[in-house]
Amino acid sequence: MSFFLKRFLPHILMIIGFVVLSLAYFSPVLQGKKIFQSDIMHYIGMAQQQKEFAESTGEETYWTNSAFGGMPTYQLGAKYPHNYIKKLDLTLRFLPRPADYLFLYFIGFYILLLSLKVDFKLAALGAIAFGFSTYLIIILGVGHNSKAHAIAYMPLVLAGIVLVFRKKYILGFLLTVVASGLEIVANHPQMTYYLLFLIIVLGITYLIDAYKKGVLPHYFKSVGLLALAGILAVGLNATSLMATQQYAKESTRGKSELTINPDGSEKELTSGLNKDYITEYSYGIAETFNLYIPKFMGGGNSEDVGRDSETYKAYINLGASPIDALDASKNAPMYWGDQPIVEAPAYVGAVIIFLFVLGLFLVKGRLKWWLVGGTILSLLLSYGKNLGFLTNFFIDYVPLYNKFRAVSSIQVILELCIPVLGIFALVRLFNDSKTNEEKLKALKITTIITAGLAVVFLLFKSVLFDFEGLRDDQYIEAYGRPFINAVIEDRMSLFTTDTIRTLILVLLSAGAIYLFLKKKLSENLTVVVFAVLILFDLVTVDRQYVNNDDFISAIRVDKPYQATAADKEILKDKAHFRVLDMSSQGQSQPGRAAYFHNSLFGYHAAKLGRYNDLMEFHIYNNNMNVLNMLNTKYIIAEEQGQVFPYTNTDANGNAWFVSSLKRVENANKEIKLLDSLETKNKAITTQSIAEKSKTFIVDSTASITLKEFKPNYLKYESNNSNDGFAVFSEIYYGEGWSAYVDGELMPYIRVNYVLRGMEVPKGSHIIEFKFEPEVVETGSKIALASSAVFGILLLLGIYYGFKIKREE
Repeated sequence: MSFFLKRFLPHILMIIGFVVLSLAYFSPVLQGKKIFQSDIMHYIGMAQQQKEFAESTGEETYWTNSAFGGMPTYQLGAKYPHNYIKKLDLTLRFLPRPADYLFLYFIGFYILLLSLKVDFKLAALGAIAFGFSTYLIIILGVGHNSKAHAIAYMPLVLAGIVLVFRKKYILGFLLTVVASGLEIVANHPQMTYYLLFLIIVLGITYLIDAYKKGVLPHYFKSVGLLALAGILAVGLNATSLMATQQYAKESTRGKSELTINPDGSEKELTSGLNKDYITEYSYGIAETFNLYIPKFMGGGNSEDVGRDSETYKAYINLGASPIDALDASKNAPMYWGDQPIVEAPAYVGAVIIFLFVLGLFLVKGRLKWWLVGGTILSLLLSYGKNLGFLTNFFIDYVPLYNKFRAVSSIQVILELCIPVLGIFALVRLFNDSKTNEEKLKALKITTIITAGLAVVFLLFKSVLFDFEGLRDDQYIEAYGRPFINAVIEDRMSLFTTDTIRTLILVLLSAGAIYLFLKKKLSENLTVVVFAVLILFDLVTVDRQYVNNDDFISAIRVDKPYQATAADKEILKDKAHFRVLDMSSQGQSQPGRAAYFHNSLFGYHAAKLGRYNDLMEFHIYNNNMNVLNMLNTKYIIAEEQGQVFPYTNTDANGNAWFVSSLKRVENANKEIKLLDSLETKNKAITTQSIAEKSKTFIVDSTASITLKEFKPNYLKYESNNSNDGFAVFSEIYYGEGWSAYVDGELMPYIRVNYVLRGMEVPKGSHIIEFKFEPEVVETGSKIALASSAVFGILLLLGIYYGFKIKREE
């Protein structure tokens, strides 16, 4: 019992402490409140139809009609059979959201540092520094839950890898499988992809070290074991990965067949996203110092500068009332960096940056070069178009790099690396690897660098920076030059205040270490001092952006949309149709219409590629031919603040027989012809048909009627005295939708760029479309087999571990 208490009690206490910290920061969850997250509000709208279907039938649909005309639900929280690794993930996230993600930040980083043989007290200190890193808190505030989820499991994956390289083969292998499986479960491919970069840097530094030490056999044995762990982790997630891979080819992340833009200009040919879109959010080079000084670049786009600000006075001078001026000053445009929108600075912390710099002098070997290499790589890549030669190289030549946007988010890697090296600075400080003189010298150099940088910024800020932002010209045009001069004054004030704040924290950190080296502070007390400094440093910044004010009643989060009079009028119609929401509310809340109706719009980072083309070429331009073929029966319009439903009596309906089908040469011609195509009578396709052009007789008796509809099932009844060709106002997706005529599987083709069409023999027939994705069935079998294999390996590992303990 004493052995158990000595070994495990400290970790149990730390876990309890992490739970308390998580709940304390997000304390409103204890009152049953939930945090308002804009992205999650959009997601709720998008996922409402599949949720209602599951509740009413007990089944999962892998297709929804509620957004973008129709799309798979693979990236909308689809639930798959035999997804046992997901059940483990749900078990670990036992706290109310978003406290659950903060807890995962803490526990994952804690385990990583333990795997690096760090004392539990310092491991807990590092976990706090990582978990409260401002960017990681901000993404919880805005609802980037899957990103936070993936980041939280990153340290756990690295812990497994480190244990394997430390020759803890069984424990490391099992942890790597579980952690990698959980990382994939988080379903944020971009974050997982960036993690691979850090793993590659780790692999290179460890390879060099193994070569120098003559232990290459151990290195390659470890790599082989880790490769097996990765394969097994992929197997545990086979269904989601296979479905996502299949969908990605058809999404905006895949290669477009178009070679032209809507304006007729030549399109940049790429198998991924275009460079401008990828690099839209590029970190400014000077913005690097946001990591060290929170409001170096003004903070976020909307900062509360208060009544005493120059901005407030400027609004008063413009004629605003004190109340209006105060309200406007709560959303002052303080950010003056290079990115279009910034919620808050990606602040890592003055204290932890100070320790990181100290670690550069105290820490030696492969660990240091791994962490420094990962930090530098992520920082350089985050510059995006501001370091074009490197970014363009990665976009053009590094596999999959062009599949992801917002390159600035790769800074999550440095946000992980910096606290690790910072904590190792304390590890080296507390042990005897360096003499006291060497430690004092390192402290002196570190203080000169970090404090000196802050002093330089204070003394020469007006020389080094102009404090002018990208959108300042718009404010000058709207309010005049005096207004933006006032804003610049406030930007300079924030810069000065936070630089002084950083300088004080640096000097306090240096002072604590100096007192320790002079034996005026004990090791434990020094750890406590740094815990207080780090908590103050980070939490005071975090609370400016994510705090109790962001929490609202649970019912308002779970049901974020209320039906308007227009919605209620449309909902009286129980037929199957689509809705185009053109109201201001619909534009600002793109998931709203999907919550109530089958919407033409929605909110998703990876729409079907062809449908996205259709939006850009035609839907955004209100091409009625295209809206009609999509069976847009209602258009929610707005005039003088009044929202009302307009009934489109020209909508083509659910399905119709056409008199001609014509094959065109390529996608360019197909999408351009939709501009004038009589979609009610004619259809076009680029797919192979027996003849280049076919005609059909459509008499007055020909009809095709929708009799039953569900998200994943459609049933029609057709009557035609002649063989005909039917067009269905449903989005084409060949990897799952199967067509049946009188119960017999029949082929169908893509027509009118995005719709389904098929030849229907004369007479009366029952036509059915069923969404039957083979990828789900196949993936589920692989997941089941992988889970069984891992279960056996886990039991064998536990048995072997107990056997070794008995022998010892």
